[in-house]
Amino acid sequence: MHKMRGIGGSERHLLTLLPALAERGHDVVFVGLDDPAWRPDDFYDALTVPAIRLRAGVTAPARLLRALRADVVHTHLVHADILGGIAASLRGAKLVSTKHNDDRFRLGPYRYVERGLALVTDRVVTITDALRRFTVEQVGIPARMVETIHYGLDAPPAAWGENPPDDVPAGARILLSTSRLVEQKGVDVAVRALPSLPGDTVLVVLGEGPARPELERLARELGVEARLFLPGRVPDVAAWLERAAAYVHPARWEGFGLGVLEAMLAGLPVVTSDVSSLPELVGDAGLLVAPDDPAALATAVDDALGRPELGVAARERARTEFSVARMADRTSVLYEAL
Repeated sequence: MHKMRGIGGSERHLLTLLPALAERGHDVVFVGLDDPAWRPDDFYDALTVPAIRLRAGVTAPARLLRALRADVVHTHLVHADILGGIAASLRGAKLVSTKHNDDRFRLGPYRYVERGLALVTDRVVTITDALRRFTVEQVGIPARMVETIHYGLDAPPAAWGENPPDDVPAGARILLSTSRLVEQKGVDVAVRALPSLPGDTVLVVLGEGPARPELERLARELGVEARLFLPGRVPDVAAWLERAAAYVHPARWEGFGLGVLEAMLAGLPVVTSDVSSLPELVGDAGLLVAPDDPAALATAVDDALGRPELGVAARERARTEFSVARMADRTSVLYEAL
């Protein structure tokens, strides 16, 4: 069960996990709590398991899950955690909740909601060990309830259309990022690093968000507006990964970093912040820098652009440590144990 607002990291995770669970013999039905303010049709078009779409509300999921006779209810994100908890309790089903991010709101009053939900939850899954520590030590969920199951991918995302034309100069070295344009992702730090990078280096960020006007203003102030490209959400991310010379993710905090894993699978040198889950993800196969440090980021990016062997190491690490089979097998074992 998951509240739907288009395709982001958690949605891409489900598009990979659910068919892999079905292949392992589980009778999987996706329950989407559709947000009427968004159009998540692209997610449902890509989904390959049965789905039931509901408008978000308190009573409909409970009625649905009684009818489905679910043995395990697996929820993702806040709204589904609350409604799924109610539904699973009424049904008598086992309840699993996956935590996808160390968002700061989880340290505010909502942590008491999480602790209350833990009383009716059989297992909490975190997508990294760093997030497990955050969930146990800062949110206050009992350690015995929490286990890590990493995201898994075997290839960059499949295209759902053709990318529109763009104005990136031919021959430019593309520094790529795929993220929402929000404070958490630190895109402003990458923009501030641009003046210290060679003039043929451009920054392309695939994603949308409220920080777009501020990023454009910052680029103008720094005189790098011609080197910043914000094409928004694009249908073919893999095509951009093929064009890129390196990948950058200067996040201030991060639950996992699925875009980083996609870049690793594409064989790109990766530079990320040394925060949250990112050291756990890139290991020795990428370069880590302090957050909010444009000078350090520029130095690391300049280094990465000259070290294609980092991309080779990144691809190998992604394939061995973060495969779909590994993720699905561990999830299947959890369900069967419950």
